[in-house]
Amino acid sequence: MMKSLILSTILLFSSFSSRGHLLSTDGHLSPLLNLYLDIKDALVSSDAATATAKAAEFAKAVNAVDVNSLTADEQAAFKPLQQKLSADADLIAKAGDLAGQRAAFKEFSDHVYALSKAVKLSDKPVYQQYCPMKKSYWLSKDAAIKNPYYGKQMLTCGKVSDTL
Repeated sequence: MMKSLILSTILLFSSFSSRGHLLSTDGHLSPLLNLYLDIKDALVSSDAATATAKAAEFAKAVNAVDVNSLTADEQAAFKPLQQKLSADADLIAKAGDLAGQRAAFKEFSDHVYALSKAVKLSDKPVYQQYCPMKKSYWLSKDAAIKNPYYGKQMLTCGKVSDTL
């Protein structure tokens, strides 16, 4: 009985230990998706201040990624986009108003989509959505449409165009 208790305890701790290790080496780029979604949510809410803060945080995070810690596939996807993502986030952070932020968000969304398509950034579905009025895409963790390009004016305008 004592041996099985000890064995169970060892197995329990080793499973937590290995899970922690997987999380620390696996999710180098996932925080970028989370910050992107924070920016999108701020634009949906027409909250320019939060969009500015989260975009500045994104720019800092994308520049802090240790490229050498990424897998070969992650490096191949990330390296060509790193400067673009940083520049896009800087444009949003420095836009000064919602109209400028929303204009910069279009290309930013295209670049985050390209990264998300090449590298799995989430264990849950990520939806690419499309606004026909702006002819622009964005990503969302929810299938329900919440349009960041128009906020409350046309909150549900759009459709899901891809699921990652």
